[in-house]
Amino acid sequence: MSSVEVSKVSSFSLTTNEIAPDKSISHRSAMFSMLADGTSEITNFLRAEDTLNSLEIVKNLGAKVEDDGVTIKISSDGIKEPFEILDCGNSGTGMRLFCGLLSSANGHFVLTGDKYLRSRPMKRVTSPLREIGAIFDGRDDANLAPLSIRGSSLKAFDYNSKIASAQVKSCMILAALRADGVCTYSEPELSRDHTERMLKGMGADLHVDGLKTTIKPMKKLLSPLTIRVPADPSSAFFFAVAAAITLDSNITLEGVTLNPTRIEAFKALQRMGADITYEETDNRYEPIGNIHVKYAPLKAITVEDNISWLIDELPALSIAMACAEGVSVVKNAEELRVKESDRISTVVDGLNACGVTTTEYEDGYTVTGGELKKATVDSDGDHRIAMSFIIAGLRCGMNVTDLDCINTSFPNFFELLQKITKVEFK
Repeated sequence: MSSVEVSKVSSFSLTTNEIAPDKSISHRSAMFSMLADGTSEITNFLRAEDTLNSLEIVKNLGAKVEDDGVTIKISSDGIKEPFEILDCGNSGTGMRLFCGLLSSANGHFVLTGDKYLRSRPMKRVTSPLREIGAIFDGRDDANLAPLSIRGSSLKAFDYNSKIASAQVKSCMILAALRADGVCTYSEPELSRDHTERMLKGMGADLHVDGLKTTIKPMKKLLSPLTIRVPADPSSAFFFAVAAAITLDSNITLEGVTLNPTRIEAFKALQRMGADITYEETDNRYEPIGNIHVKYAPLKAITVEDNISWLIDELPALSIAMACAEGVSVVKNAEELRVKESDRISTVVDGLNACGVTTTEYEDGYTVTGGELKKATVDSDGDHRIAMSFIIAGLRCGMNVTDLDCINTSFPNFFELLQKITKVEFK
């Protein structure tokens, strides 16, 4: 599937429970099951390329995995040295978290990924792990995959991260669980906190005090997970933007995690003027509920705080900015440059192709709202860029190329999109 043409739509109304399950929680459910004493049961696991790669890695590490198509059951009696190279596909989350999980395991492990993942920086996790005794080898002094890990004893740490990254934080928390003493991790602003919530729910001795997390090493294995993975707010947000930019449109997104660190993009869209309400229906590991979004005229905003809470949604939010009145500003978002693509450049290039005026900075960009024009946009192999500009097509029509990447996170994206507009594949 090399390209798609999306037709402009006049309006739509939709209620859906078909948003892809949460990618972050699916990854963690598979990995954390290896720390449990007993069988974890996971329903609504995201069956996309990245998360299925994590599940396959768990199998290669010795876990028993049973999958009847509805519930995935995972049991493990410890991490085993694999016969295979462990392929993370396109997932930075997978690679960085497995670095933390495997750094103290007995054995030799090799992590790799696709051509895009092999170009993403890994020193942000390999460097602090090396400082506490982990043994890594790899290209560019273990900055680039493939990465070789030889499990070793880890020292307790007091680590003050210079970046707010849920991937780095989760990696170090996993390492701390098997360190030789109490560990602390601090960050400049609170990043997404699925790891802390899930591990605490499993019985880990972990305490969060503002921006500081204290982790005591495991004295015994954790309780198994019993979890239904909620819908992914990052995936849901594409369709929230669709309703927000399409006259007289509305959508209800059911069963989405309402974790405050995951719905910041919805809050930003509200600040732009979109009519958004939330309805909580459950709260165990995560608050879960429904999000209702209605069209309203949008106004420009500045986004510069809590960037780590909406880093994945910024490409889609930028489409809303292009449809808003005024000049929107994105600041403090240099982390966008080390995602699946350099998302600052790919967003700016895509908007420019659509006739939108932008200014690019090292840590962000400006977007002057106006009328989007139909164009051809290359995703650069980045699933969020591809889906963002496809959603822009609801406003003006659009051609988007390099689409296979969408399967990494939202395999039923087009099935859902076709309930709104005409989609033609080429």
